[in-house]
Amino acid sequence: MTDAVVVGSGPNGLAAAVVLSSAGVRVRVLEAAETIGGGTRSSELTLPGLVHDECSGFHPLAVDTPFSRRYDLAAHGLTWSWPEVQYAHPLDGGRGGAAYRSVEETAAALGTDGAAWRRIFGSLTERFGGITEDFLRPMLHVPAHPVLLARFGAYAAMPAAVLGRRWSTPEARALFAGVAAHALRPFGSPMSSAIGIALGTAAHAYGWPVAQGGSGAIAAAMASLVEKNGGSIETGIRVESLDELGKPDLVLLDTSPSAAVRIVGDRMPRRTARAYRRYRHGPGAFKVEYAIEGIVPWRHEPSRRAGTVHVCGSLAETAAAEREVGRGIMPDRPFVLVGQQFVADPSRSAGSLNPLYAYAHVPSGYTGDATEAITAQIERFAPGFRDTIRAVHVRTTTEMAVHNPNYVGGDIVTGANSALQLVFRPRPSLDPYATGVPGVYLCSAATPPGAGAHGMCGFHAARSALSHLEK
Repeated sequence: MTDAVVVGSGPNGLAAAVVLSSAGVRVRVLEAAETIGGGTRSSELTLPGLVHDECSGFHPLAVDTPFSRRYDLAAHGLTWSWPEVQYAHPLDGGRGGAAYRSVEETAAALGTDGAAWRRIFGSLTERFGGITEDFLRPMLHVPAHPVLLARFGAYAAMPAAVLGRRWSTPEARALFAGVAAHALRPFGSPMSSAIGIALGTAAHAYGWPVAQGGSGAIAAAMASLVEKNGGSIETGIRVESLDELGKPDLVLLDTSPSAAVRIVGDRMPRRTARAYRRYRHGPGAFKVEYAIEGIVPWRHEPSRRAGTVHVCGSLAETAAAEREVGRGIMPDRPFVLVGQQFVADPSRSAGSLNPLYAYAHVPSGYTGDATEAITAQIERFAPGFRDTIRAVHVRTTTEMAVHNPNYVGGDIVTGANSALQLVFRPRPSLDPYATGVPGVYLCSAATPPGAGAHGMCGFHAARSALSHLEK
């Protein structure tokens, strides 16, 4: 029987294990931490009964993929829940923008900019299934839907600062700025619109759902399927070398490229090792969890019903904050993402106490304390927020990297979203998952299609590994 070892139990490692075990491979998953899940872990970080997502909180690209369609995670306990407002962006004075599942509802609320919003996101939303079939794969492939991909690519290739000028009102510009900031790239950079266009369209096509009970439910469902297929999962085992694994037929590494070099050692071809060492990581995230009494008192009423709230002010302010972070400077007013998962999933709360998730974009390896900057940004748009706080849990960029070694310098997207790396991550290759060592593959979010807790990196890596066995 074919044997495989998967190193790391993040969503991609577990997805790879699901694919391999479903194909009859005997799979062993080894996780260094005491709990599985990587970026999809949840726990009570502040007060008893409040469930906080430790990293990934919303999953717009996980709902409808080749992986999710092929493997029934719902049968293993995974249930999605949606907020009424998918994401919102408050501005000073109680103004702001809000994205709904409906393109028409979103456009109607944007007034004079509604037509422009509809022109960009309407046609993309209607055809998003075909578009994702192409962009959730390695970039170097023959497109299944070339015309659709070209239309998507025309917007994605633009700098966010340029595309943002398609709208004239502060509300519409800010609404796009907030979703574009997920790229953690300066808005003047080529292809800095790509993530924003993808996530913005996904909000209308699929919504931005949360996993009921916490993102840990995603990992638990995958683990259940692996074990049903005869695989095993072991925690508290840190792998430092391939020599520790015996002689499995396949090894899949849900690790950063630099960790893969360390584990594979001299067996890795020099050109691959050199490319992995040169792999660039992006800015960091400084995360604060709050236990709050009641809800956040946003002046912008739709933000109270939103799952995700982007907090930074205008397009110009958001662009300035991302530019400073890209230069290694901590902004006085950073971009802050606030997660109100409890709006969609009340089971995470305890009575009148709710868990609130927030992180700021900060320079890689930032050593300061951004807690007050994050709190002040929320207070700016929700006066009285400080009075709702009952407990706080902080995780710095250093602690992020300790908690999950793939998050080098606090980089929660596992790699800079530069134009070059968006196309050629982790290195230029027809098979970006192959390490150059027969039977050894990289399957983390450093491989295509990148971050998102959708499992597609592990899905493709495992299929590549199975193809290797057939040959």
